[in-house]
Amino acid sequence: MKQKTKRLPLAAAVIFAVTTLAGGLAQAQEAEKPASEISFNASLTSDYRYRGISQTRLKPALQAGADWAGADGVYVGTWLSTIKWVKDGGGDAPLEWDIYGGKRGEIAPGWTYDVGGLAYFYPSNKLNPSANTFELYGQVGYGFTSLKYSHALTNLFGFADSKNSKYWDLSANPELGGGFVLNLHVGRQKVHNSPAASYTDWKVGVTKDLGFASLSLAYVDTNTESYMAPNGKDLGKSGAVLTLTKTF
Repeated sequence: MKQKTKRLPLAAAVIFAVTTLAGGLAQAQEAEKPASEISFNASLTSDYRYRGISQTRLKPALQAGADWAGADGVYVGTWLSTIKWVKDGGGDAPLEWDIYGGKRGEIAPGWTYDVGGLAYFYPSNKLNPSANTFELYGQVGYGFTSLKYSHALTNLFGFADSKNSKYWDLSANPELGGGFVLNLHVGRQKVHNSPAASYTDWKVGVTKDLGFASLSLAYVDTNTESYMAPNGKDLGKSGAVLTLTKTF
């Protein structure tokens, strides 16, 4: 009996030690997980180009956004920009308001994924069909390259009967050193039931980290002349775009 009474405190001590160690490891692992965070951004650009097409009649735009990212890769965000194209189309919306959310993470070492949905709102746009658009997207990345596919579940930016329109985006952003990043992109917009509105766009640019902000300069072009402003300006013509962005 004496041996049993001696072993009981010893067993209890071992269980207590193992439990304490396991709890400590769990807390350490939890502490290693990155906490959720909120970031904000603001930009001034010489021309708001979306998929190669100017949204501001080749004029400057003010832009701002906010993003929340969770430790498990889930994220939501919102972004706004001044625009002109809705008014050019006979509507009444000087602003684009985007709301998006999704999940990103790693598939395998070096391989990443990003899936989600993006809603484009043009408050009081008064176009028929409405300019408001919703897309689902999926992206696979490896290193500094990525391939993204977007699929419209609604009419696309006011085009009639354009549900199921598609956009492919192949991009590469290798670091050049000294705070410079090369920006390469080619995209293909397929507007469902509107072959004349479908086109290819591309971009070659560079971004410089200035410390307090980032400055990018890009050459943008498309192979379409179907997007014209009422004043006769070709909204898809080649041009240089300069953008200053602050993230905080």
